[in-house]
Formats: sequence, structure tokens, C-alpha cells
Amino acid sequence: VERLDRPADGPGAAGQWRWEARRRLVAVHDLLAAQSDPAAGTWLAARGGSVVRRRMALLARARSLAAELVGDGDVDRLRRELLRLAFDLVHHAQRVRDLAYDEVELELGGSE
Repeated sequence: VERLDRPADGPGAAGQWRWEARRRLVAVHDLLAAQSDPAAGTWLAARGGSVVRRRMALLARARSLAAELVGDGDVDRLRRELLRLAFDLVHHAQRVRDLAYDEVELELGGSE
């Protein structure tokens, strides 16, 4: 995120920033697409479905931003959108971890 936070000044800097941002965004997209459906077939399936829906929304945003990075969109707006996506990805990862924790807790019998 730190390198994508602000494009450098100078000739060609915005184009380089767009290329680097798109390269990283493709990697994020690939990681999201490779995630398996959490808690499928368990008592946590409803929460797992919510995580899957959020993941699909994040994938759609990543695809849309990647397409915009190829064009001539406003760099400041794209930067803000990328930072917002990074923030939402952190929240998504936490939800996935919470779901995995709850599943393990059930298998081990919880604190009772």
C-alpha cells in the first residue's frame, strides 16, 4: 500500500504508478479467486455464504479498478479507491479468520 499511496512526480510517473497498481491488483484478484468457500456444509454455512458474497463483491471491484487503471481515469480517485479496497480486504481476511476460528472451536468443544 505504501508504494501505491501516492504517484511520484515527474514524466511518466503516473503511467508507472498505474502499471504497478494494476500488477498488484491482479495478484490480489488471483488470491481472492483461489479462496475456497468457507464452512460449506457446516452449521456456519450461512456466515460462510456471507463471506463468499463479500468476496465476490471484492473480486468485481478489483476487476473494475484493474480496467480503470489501464485507461485515463483520475489518479487521485483511483488511489482512493485502491486504498479503500485494501481496507475492505483486511476486513474480509478478518471475517475469514473469524469463521475458521469458530469452526475449530466447535470441533474442539468450545470452552465448556
